[in-house]
Amino acid sequence: MNIETLNPYVIKIMISARKDDSISSISRRMGLSYGWTQKWVKELIKEEILKERWRGFTLQENNEVYKKILKFVRESLSETSFYYLALSLMGIKYCLTKTDAVYFWTEGKYNIARYREFYPIFVNVDEKDKETFNWYCKKLGLNINTKHGVFYSPEILKDFNVANKEGYLIEPLDETISFMQKNIYNFEPALEMIDEMYKKGLKTKYKEMNYI
Repeated sequence: MNIETLNPYVIKIMISARKDDSISSISRRMGLSYGWTQKWVKELIKEEILKERWRGFTLQENNEVYKKILKFVRESLSETSFYYLALSLMGIKYCLTKTDAVYFWTEGKYNIARYREFYPIFVNVDEKDKETFNWYCKKLGLNINTKHGVFYSPEILKDFNVANKEGYLIEPLDETISFMQKNIYNFEPALEMIDEMYKKGLKTKYKEMNYI
């Protein structure tokens, strides 16, 4: 593949592409204009990673270039980064919840009980998108409920509220605050951060200086 072709748009298209897909669907999932999506899809058709068909294209999952590039991307990004990126490109209704919602609302300042050998990503997935979610996980080699390494810990729900923060869908702030209050011993420091950042009037005090 040409080095000019290997760019963030092409990589995201390869991650997002479904077995039978269309330019308009990819464009919506990526939030990229139809014209730009069409340009890079045509490049991937030239590389035989995608095969043109009537009103769309088919992903050639056994294409060696495709497999090598995905492997390169996995090895270049941290595991956690790849999981979050993939989730944002699946085109499903989801929201990051529990510890992940806390992490995003505190803008990465608070993370608890997760480390390299055990890193669950807590996510709600709409019931109608369960099969699509499972398909992407199989396609990209993403773990579900493995209890070791990085893995998705999903809840399949019929309906849930969603907020958008920095391009990721997360549980709304008030629901995240309720979760933290129910688990106060783990999240009291995060509640204070949230109070300072969003002026929620929680009157939470945790810092040592407050007890002197």
